[in-house]
Amino acid sequence: MKACDRKKKKHGKDTAVQGTNDSSVVSKVSAAAQGYFLDDFLKSFVCKVSRRAPLINRGYYVRWKAVDHCVKQFLRVTEDCPRRQVLSLGAGFDSLYFRLHAEGAMERVVVFEVDFPDVARRKAALINGSDHLKDALKDWGPSPSPPTGPVTISSDQYRLLGVDVRAEGAVEEALSRAGLQWSAPTLLLSEVVLTYVDAQRSDAVIGWAARLFPQSLFVIHYPNTAAQRQRFLDRGWERCTCLDMNQFYLDLVPEKERCRVENLEPFDEFEEWHQKCSHYFILTASKGSLTSQALVSPLSESSVPCMLPALDQRTLRATPMPGGPEGPGLEGLGMASAVLGPGAILLSGGSGRGGRGGGATLLVRGPAGWSCVCMEPQTGVRMYHTVTDVPGWGVLVFGGRTSPLNPIGSILRMTYDLSSLPDLSVPVGPALEWLSVKELACTGNAPLPRWRHTATRLRYKGQNFLFVFGGRTEAEPALGDGHFLCVEDQRWTAVPVEGATPAARHSHSACSYDGGVVIFGGLRVRPAPVPRYSHSAHVIGHKLVLVGGVWLQAEGVPGIAVIDLTTGGSVEYSLNTAAVPWPLMLHSFCSEPLDEEGTAIAVMGGGGNCFSFGTHLNPRPVTVDLRPAL
Repeated sequence: MKACDRKKKKHGKDTAVQGTNDSSVVSKVSAAAQGYFLDDFLKSFVCKVSRRAPLINRGYYVRWKAVDHCVKQFLRVTEDCPRRQVLSLGAGFDSLYFRLHAEGAMERVVVFEVDFPDVARRKAALINGSDHLKDALKDWGPSPSPPTGPVTISSDQYRLLGVDVRAEGAVEEALSRAGLQWSAPTLLLSEVVLTYVDAQRSDAVIGWAARLFPQSLFVIHYPNTAAQRQRFLDRGWERCTCLDMNQFYLDLVPEKERCRVENLEPFDEFEEWHQKCSHYFILTASKGSLTSQALVSPLSESSVPCMLPALDQRTLRATPMPGGPEGPGLEGLGMASAVLGPGAILLSGGSGRGGRGGGATLLVRGPAGWSCVCMEPQTGVRMYHTVTDVPGWGVLVFGGRTSPLNPIGSILRMTYDLSSLPDLSVPVGPALEWLSVKELACTGNAPLPRWRHTATRLRYKGQNFLFVFGGRTEAEPALGDGHFLCVEDQRWTAVPVEGATPAARHSHSACSYDGGVVIFGGLRVRPAPVPRYSHSAHVIGHKLVLVGGVWLQAEGVPGIAVIDLTTGGSVEYSLNTAAVPWPLMLHSFCSEPLDEEGTAIAVMGGGGNCFSFGTHLNPRPVTVDLRPAL
């Protein structure tokens, strides 16, 4: 590659990195506007306030809270020092100095901020154009335009420098000229800047900081694994503590504060929230007399204990569902499914790239493999509902939601005639005579409308019952009640149940077994083996097969677990996904056995939304061979 081409490529990457600052500050403003944290200065750095999704607001809240926690701890442990310094690397449009000044927390403190020259100049211009911001800088005189050096703002307690953090010599020289005292207790902040620097350069920054600051604490918010701890210890730091954001949020944020935050907006993106928090962490490293003063300390008994799967050496192979060149295309989150018969799987509802759907989809196995048929009539727009097949009677559709404020109370009955399945060799019209849908008017004491529940078919005294358990409502975060619907009478009725009532939960699984129900997992409970929720489960013989789900640790992402229901023993298996599109995300999905023996299952739909990388939906169904595990 020519030198000019390399320079253009580097400039393009730098521009993209600087663009993340603009997106980040808009998201922080959104979170502040919704009351997640108090910051009246951020809006001075954006042209327009835009409301982000609740998932993004929560993500930026926990990031803000973690850094704010460390800053306040640093100021507390250095309160007797004659001078304290905060050095923010890649500060962007952060408002830390202005918040501390407004809180009266700047006694004997100087804040230094370093970022790309273009970013620093833009920030200086915004500060110069805002009386609200300039009021916090009484002794600041505007720098020449353009500034003659890297310092774009220099006041008694705030210095803004425009210099590339990767240029160690230039940063060191600029900080010295700006008045940084290398021997003073210093808190170094790097929220995400090291994420955008290659490993060699970021290692150099970590080592450079350890060499130059004998009394210092380093704080980063970073997407990776806890192996970063050793990275700092190997490069001159004396002590290092690392907590992922699930641990920080559940252990160090007081319960009262968590309740406040969780009641600010309707929220139902638990899978994405917990996965995001398991991949990001707050890390603090220290040197000198400050070493004994940890800024983040894990609890002796964490709310997120380390529970990683002890994997069997065998892996279970996932392959695309056969049919056509690449198999049937099918995307969606929060769908529900039921097996109607050999080679026929019904799916309804869910949400995809085009929004929430109200129709139903039939997966049919033909001579050439599996095909998808989208069908009318509609079952209504709903997510996280249940579809339960009752042989000889039809399919019951229960619960679900259109939004976290709107649970669905209607119950639908779908009847079908498998002998009239469509001929997939010819185009299928919107009206199919083999399927009909009507709403049921059930009597008795009906349960609250809910979603993320389970509905399991049971036989009791010669009749079919639908057992509804758990879930959540717009007001209740987790339900622990159980209800029985007599299918033939269409009446909610009481059935005596012996033993202890299962704990309240949602996003669990429930399978009929030996005249009863096996319930596993869910959110709000933590059983062994590796806890999980938003998974699926099937009873095959005397074994409970758990598929996928979400756990709160990045290293413990569930694959497939098999529990022997006679002995209680369990085995965890990883999935070999080399043959299917990456990544295969196993939450908010459906799965169904493909044969009576249960030797293979179909995994349909699933995926998630990440505020950093966008939406990923599993593009088509896959099959998993369970024979090594049975």
